[in-house]
Amino acid sequence: MRILLDTHVVLWTLAGADRIQAIQPILQSPHNDIYVSVASWWEIAIKIGIGKLNADLQHLRQASEESGMIELPVKGEHSEALLTLPPIHKDPFDRILVAQAMTEPMKLMTADNQLDNYSELVWKI
Repeated sequence: MRILLDTHVVLWTLAGADRIQAIQPILQSPHNDIYVSVASWWEIAIKIGIGKLNADLQHLRQASEESGMIELPVKGEHSEALLTLPPIHKDPFDRILVAQAMTEPMKLMTADNQLDNYSELVWKI
């Protein structure tokens, strides 16, 4: 299965947070490909820049690569898919992740209660 992680799930996974204990078998299964969107790196960079997150983006990207996560670029077709999304969620980063999941297709793993209203591809944890 192809799984795209929401930004907060990427951070929790890389930090080894207790919140991901239940999904560890899914994340570590050799049958699953785990993706992190370039949009998540952009969101993290913005949060670091404005002081909302204390982290080292280069270290996070390196740790994700070493853990086997696959970086997913934002493509033009993902941007076009944004136009088909209803206005359920206003966060542009969450919206592009939903569009990526629907376009590729892949499951979007998130803890965000609003996102599962978009598609059956959104996997609420």
